[in-house]
Amino acid sequence: MATSDFSTTLAFAAPRRLNSEAMTMVHRVVFMGTPQFAIPTLQGLIDQYPVVGVVTQPDRPGGRGRKLQPSPVKTLAQKYGLPVLQPPSLRDSEALAALQTLQPDVIVVAAFGQILRPQVLDLPPAGCINVHASLLPRWRGAAPVAAAILAGDETTGVTLMK
Repeated sequence: MATSDFSTTLAFAAPRRLNSEAMTMVHRVVFMGTPQFAIPTLQGLIDQYPVVGVVTQPDRPGGRGRKLQPSPVKTLAQKYGLPVLQPPSLRDSEALAALQTLQPDVIVVAAFGQILRPQVLDLPPAGCINVHASLLPRWRGAAPVAAAILAGDETTGVTLMK
Protein backbone atom coordinates (compact mmCIF):
# COMPACT_ATOMS: atom_id res chain seq x y z
CA MET A 1 0.00 0.00 0.00
CA ALA A 2 1.39 3.41 -0.92
CA THR A 3 2.11 5.93 1.82
CA SER A 4 -0.46 8.35 0.41
CA ASP A 5 -3.15 5.64 0.61
CA PHE A 6 -2.13 4.92 4.20
CA SER A 7 -2.29 8.55 5.32
CA THR A 8 -5.58 9.15 3.53
CA THR A 9 -7.15 6.11 5.15
CA LEU A 10 -5.81 6.83 8.62
CA ALA A 11 -5.76 10.59 9.01
CA PHE A 12 -8.81 11.61 7.04
CA ALA A 13 -11.34 8.88 7.72
CA ALA A 14 -14.67 10.31 8.84
CA PRO A 15 -15.10 10.10 12.60
CA ARG A 16 -17.82 7.74 13.78
CA ARG A 17 -20.20 8.38 16.63
CA LEU A 18 -19.32 6.38 19.74
CA ASN A 19 -22.44 4.34 20.46
CA SER A 20 -21.52 3.16 23.93
CA GLU A 21 -24.07 3.43 26.71
CA ALA A 22 -21.78 5.87 28.51
CA MET A 23 -21.71 8.27 25.54
CA THR A 24 -25.52 8.35 25.22
CA MET A 25 -25.73 9.68 28.80
CA VAL A 26 -23.08 12.36 28.27
CA HIS A 27 -23.90 15.98 28.89
CA ARG A 28 -20.40 17.43 29.23
CA VAL A 29 -17.37 16.33 27.17
CA VAL A 30 -13.80 17.48 27.69
CA PHE A 31 -11.36 16.75 24.87
CA MET A 32 -7.60 16.34 25.29
CA GLY A 33 -5.37 16.37 22.22
CA THR A 34 -2.68 18.33 20.45
CA PRO A 35 -1.59 17.43 16.87
CA GLN A 36 -3.39 17.25 13.54
CA PHE A 37 -4.25 13.57 14.16
CA ALA A 38 -6.64 14.68 16.93
CA ILE A 39 -8.63 17.09 14.72
CA PRO A 40 -11.15 14.60 13.21
CA THR A 41 -11.99 13.29 16.67
CA LEU A 42 -12.48 16.77 18.11
CA GLN A 43 -14.56 17.85 15.11
CA GLY A 44 -16.76 14.76 15.43
CA LEU A 45 -17.32 15.48 19.11
CA ILE A 46 -18.16 19.13 18.43
CA ASP A 47 -20.67 18.04 15.79
CA GLN A 48 -22.45 15.57 18.07
CA TYR A 49 -21.84 16.32 21.76
CA PRO A 50 -21.60 19.28 24.13
CA VAL A 51 -17.84 19.90 24.34
CA VAL A 52 -17.31 22.10 27.40
CA GLY A 53 -13.54 22.42 27.22
CA VAL A 54 -10.36 21.42 25.46
CA VAL A 55 -6.98 20.61 27.00
CA THR A 56 -3.93 20.80 24.76
CA GLN A 57 -0.18 21.28 25.05
CA PRO A 58 1.17 24.80 25.53
CA ASP A 59 2.01 26.83 22.44
CA ARG A 60 5.49 26.00 21.12
CA PRO A 61 8.01 28.01 19.09
CA GLY A 62 7.83 27.21 15.41
CA GLY A 63 8.54 28.52 11.94
CA ARG A 64 11.51 30.59 10.83
CA GLY A 65 10.93 33.31 13.38
CA ARG A 66 10.43 30.73 16.14
CA LYS A 67 7.23 32.52 17.19
CA LEU A 68 4.86 30.71 19.49
CA GLN A 69 2.48 28.55 17.45
CA PRO A 70 -0.82 27.16 18.73
CA SER A 71 -1.50 23.46 18.33
CA PRO A 72 -3.99 22.41 15.63
CA VAL A 73 -6.40 21.40 18.41
CA LYS A 74 -6.20 24.84 20.04
CA THR A 75 -6.87 26.52 16.71
CA LEU A 76 -10.00 24.42 16.11
CA ALA A 77 -11.24 24.90 19.68
CA GLN A 78 -10.86 28.67 19.38
CA LYS A 79 -12.76 28.62 16.08
CA TYR A 80 -15.75 27.25 18.03
CA GLY A 81 -15.21 29.49 21.05
CA LEU A 82 -14.43 26.58 23.37
CA PRO A 83 -12.49 27.13 26.59
CA VAL A 84 -8.87 25.99 26.16
CA LEU A 85 -6.57 24.85 28.96
CA GLN A 86 -2.84 24.54 28.21
CA PRO A 87 -1.15 23.27 31.37
CA PRO A 88 2.52 22.29 31.07
CA SER A 89 1.59 19.30 33.24
CA LEU A 90 -1.65 17.87 34.62
CA ARG A 91 0.30 16.93 37.76
CA ASP A 92 0.01 20.54 38.85
CA SER A 93 -2.80 21.06 41.38
CA GLU A 94 -3.95 24.26 39.61
CA ALA A 95 -4.28 22.42 36.30
CA LEU A 96 -6.27 19.64 37.95
CA ALA A 97 -8.52 22.20 39.66
CA ALA A 98 -9.15 23.96 36.33
CA LEU A 99 -10.09 20.62 34.76
CA GLN A 100 -12.42 19.83 37.67
CA THR A 101 -14.27 23.13 37.17
CA LEU A 102 -15.31 21.91 33.70
CA GLN A 103 -17.21 19.05 35.40
CA PRO A 104 -16.76 16.55 32.56
CA ASP A 105 -19.02 13.51 32.27
CA VAL A 106 -16.40 11.95 29.98
CA ILE A 107 -12.93 12.88 28.76
CA VAL A 108 -11.92 11.88 25.23
CA VAL A 109 -8.16 11.76 24.58
CA ALA A 110 -6.41 11.66 21.20
CA ALA A 111 -2.65 12.20 21.01
CA PHE A 112 -2.56 14.55 23.99
CA GLY A 113 1.11 14.11 24.80
CA GLN A 114 0.93 13.43 28.54
CA ILE A 115 0.25 10.29 30.53
CA LEU A 116 -2.94 10.78 32.53
CA ARG A 117 -2.67 10.14 36.25
CA PRO A 118 -5.42 8.45 38.29
CA GLN A 119 -6.70 11.84 39.52
CA VAL A 120 -7.58 12.72 35.92
CA LEU A 121 -8.75 9.26 34.88
CA ASP A 122 -11.12 9.05 37.86
CA LEU A 123 -12.57 12.55 37.42
CA PRO A 124 -15.39 11.96 34.88
CA PRO A 125 -18.21 9.59 35.91
CA ALA A 126 -18.25 7.90 32.47
CA GLY A 127 -14.44 7.63 32.47
CA CYS A 128 -11.89 8.49 29.81
CA ILE A 129 -11.83 7.19 26.24
CA ASN A 130 -8.46 7.09 24.48
CA VAL A 131 -8.09 7.18 20.69
CA HIS A 132 -4.73 5.59 19.79
CA ALA A 133 -3.28 5.85 16.28
CA SER A 134 -2.58 2.14 15.83
CA LEU A 135 -4.03 -1.30 16.24
CA LEU A 136 -2.72 -2.02 19.70
CA PRO A 137 -0.61 -3.66 20.90
CA ARG A 138 1.53 -3.72 17.73
CA TRP A 139 2.70 -0.08 17.74
CA ARG A 140 2.64 1.47 21.18
CA GLY A 141 4.39 4.70 21.96
CA ALA A 142 4.66 8.20 20.63
CA ALA A 143 4.98 7.54 16.87
CA PRO A 144 2.71 4.62 15.89
CA VAL A 145 1.92 5.93 12.40
CA ALA A 146 5.60 6.33 11.52
CA ALA A 147 6.34 2.89 12.96
CA ALA A 148 3.64 1.29 10.80
CA ILE A 149 4.93 3.03 7.67
CA LEU A 150 8.56 2.11 8.36
CA ALA A 151 7.57 -1.51 9.00
CA GLY A 152 5.69 -1.62 5.68
CA ASP A 153 2.37 -2.50 7.30
CA GLU A 154 -0.35 -2.80 4.68
CA THR A 155 -3.15 -2.55 7.21
CA THR A 156 -3.46 -0.31 10.22
CA GLY A 157 -6.19 1.41 12.14
CA VAL A 158 -7.21 3.19 15.30
CA THR A 159 -7.82 1.66 18.73
CA LEU A 160 -10.42 3.01 21.16
CA MET A 161 -10.02 2.06 24.80
CA LYS A 162 -11.50 3.10 28.10
